[in-house]
Amino acid sequence: MKRLILAFFTMFLVMGLIIGGLAYLKVNQIMGFIRLAQSGAFAPPPTAVSTLVVGKSTWVTDLRAMGWVAPVNGVTLSTDLEGIVERIAFESGTRLRKGDLMVQVDVRQEEAQLAQAVAHRDLARLTLYRDQDLLAQRTIAKSEYDSAEADYRQAQATVDLYQATIDKKTIRAPFDGVAGIRRVDIGQYITPGEPVVSFHSFNPVYVNFSVPQQNLGQVKLGQEVTLRVNAFPDEAFNGTVTAINSLVDPGSRNLQVQATVRSDEEKLRPGTFVDVSLALETKPGVMAVPASAIDYSVKGTAVYVLTEGKDKAGKPMRAVRRQAVTLGDSRGDQIAVVAGLKPGDEVVTAGVFRLHDGAGVIVNNSIQPENEPAPTPADS
Repeated sequence: MKRLILAFFTMFLVMGLIIGGLAYLKVNQIMGFIRLAQSGAFAPPPTAVSTLVVGKSTWVTDLRAMGWVAPVNGVTLSTDLEGIVERIAFESGTRLRKGDLMVQVDVRQEEAQLAQAVAHRDLARLTLYRDQDLLAQRTIAKSEYDSAEADYRQAQATVDLYQATIDKKTIRAPFDGVAGIRRVDIGQYITPGEPVVSFHSFNPVYVNFSVPQQNLGQVKLGQEVTLRVNAFPDEAFNGTVTAINSLVDPGSRNLQVQATVRSDEEKLRPGTFVDVSLALETKPGVMAVPASAIDYSVKGTAVYVLTEGKDKAGKPMRAVRRQAVTLGDSRGDQIAVVAGLKPGDEVVTAGVFRLHDGAGVIVNNSIQPENEPAPTPADS
């Protein structure tokens, strides 16, 4: 029995010594880590960031809206009179000059009637000239001359009537433009008002868009507009405001505005939706930074300005200082800074969320965040 008690005592003693030794080693290890941390040996590595030197630039406040292209001249041609299509003198999609023949409806009957009327008019004119000479010689009465003059005028009116009928059955280009896809064929019987072909001019074009009524005082004739269309994402089309509607739409409270835009290569087709940017105000000397440079927190809005600092070992390093700023308007990827920065400050533009006041950084400007005042995303 004594041997059993002695064995248990010895076992507990050995276990206590082992546990105590392990605890002593662990405490020493933790204290060593604390001393190393206090000495700066475990300081976090500098954060890689990109930066931008702030300078003053011209800030253009613009208004964005969706608009649509309308032709300066655009019609759907048709005939005033019924008949059979005898000739089609154009190809769909071709360019035509003003007065070019497009479609001819059968006018053989009218031409025959016109020839008869011309012959009657010519005879009436000869009779009028003869009676004019006889009247001068006082060999006929004035009433006979008046009757001959009336016959001539009636004959001329008949000629004009048949000529007008032929003209109504002859469709010509009303202005310089491009024909659409024709809707009739040779030999087809068409009725008055039946669409024959659409015809439009493409340069210049109108762009119609709407602005909210609160911007009414900022919209003026002659203001510049910039257009972008998703069919040509890398191109911008410039124009000017040429008309402002006299009424505000009572339903939407929007004001319709019209701009005239040149399209030398005829890329702006009527009916196309476009992104309109209307320049409202130009401010010189504004400091702008990318939106990614702004740090939003409960402390307020701020940016991180690059400074020179020292690590805990006293060695020089690049560090950042949190600088409170006051923000203004935004445009595209940029935000105007009203107060808090001065020209020449180098601010962090990427990696802001990993920083704190006094943090060490490594500057790598090989990749910069978007900083366009009027970005054109590829998928827009």
